[in-house]
This record gives sequence, structure tokens and C-alpha cells, in this order.
Amino acid sequence: MEKSKMENAMRFYLLATKLKYKIRSGWDKTHWNVTSKRLESVAEHSFGTCILAIALDSEFEYDIDLNKVIKMLVLHELGEVIIGDITPFDGISPKEKLKIEHEAIAKVVGNLVKKQEIIDLLLEFDERKTKEAIFAHHCDKLEANLQAKVYQDRGYQRPLTDQASNVAFESSKVQKILEDGAQNAFDVWYECDKSLFEDDEVFAQMLEYAKTHMLN
Repeated sequence: MEKSKMENAMRFYLLATKLKYKIRSGWDKTHWNVTSKRLESVAEHSFGTCILAIALDSEFEYDIDLNKVIKMLVLHELGEVIIGDITPFDGISPKEKLKIEHEAIAKVVGNLVKKQEIIDLLLEFDERKTKEAIFAHHCDKLEANLQAKVYQDRGYQRPLTDQASNVAFESSKVQKILEDGAQNAFDVWYECDKSLFEDDEVFAQMLEYAKTHMLN
């Protein structure tokens, strides 16, 4: 067995699994400041997206390569090992975020034999042009919405009147949602993201189900 391949595999494993210890930024003290003693990690989010993909592929008629989708979802947050979890409210443009993410992904993948295959898969995910990439991207976004609702229903989301440190509240879009009568944190998440699923009735209805049912 080649020593270099063993070292490459071990390096990638040790680096990528650091996502188990990185907390999702959306729940931290400068964002929604969720009160749960134990916050979701990036790796747990990735796991959740995979479970969601399996569930939806089981129950609805999607013409997709599920194995490809699962690979995308397992790998899609790799860059955060290096750059951390950047939210849409952190002052970094989507274009710049993609640039630094792609640079970080290349560093994490290192010299794996299948390095280019992994990078190409993640580029496909980001471009959102194939049916698998679109489905995976929807799973990524919906899973975050569902976790926000779980925190809401468990009483861990702070009231909208207790959001002084939340950078999301600097957004004009969020301010408009508040002016329109949002009652709680999930209402803001719902209104921010519901347009993402206009092209897929299943995802749109899953988000609506979360809004109208307890998820605790």
C-alpha cells in the first residue's frame, strides 16, 4: 500500500471531519443567538440535508441520481473547515463567497487521487444547472429552514424584540418583513426563503408544512 495515498486519505479525513466541531453561524451570538445549550454543527447540517434528500426522493417522483445528490450534500460545506460558515448577512457578496469557498475546497481536498472529481461535483452544486444540483441546493436551504422551525418550536428562538446583536436585522429585506408583521424568528426565515422554492411544489409545500405544524 502506497504511504502517500494513506497519508492523503488520513489528511482529508481529519481535516474534513473538523466540521463536526464548527457551529452553524446562523445560530450564534451575532446572528439569531439561539438559547439551546448545544447548537447544531456544520456536519450535523450536512447530515440533515442528506436525510432530507433521501426522504423526499422516497416519497415523491424525482428523476434524479440520488447517489450523486448525497455526495454533493456530504461535501458541500467542505470549504467551511477553513473559512467558517458565512451567512448572507455577513457583508460578503455571493461572488466573493464562492471565490473564497472554491479556494478553500481545493486546500481541503489536497492531493487526493479523485481531487478533480470532488471539485467538479462541488462546482456543479454551486452552478445549480443540473437537476441534481438544483435538488441538492433546495435540500440545503430547506434543511436550514426546518432547523430554524425546530428551534422555534422548542422555545430556543429569541423574541423579535430581543435581537439587538443580530446582523440579519441590518438587512432592508428583513426590516421589510418585520414591518409587514412577522411574529417570530421563523416568520422571518420563512419570508426570506420561500421564493427559493417557487420552481418546486414539493419543497414549497414542505416549507409551508413547517410553518403550520409543530416540529419539536
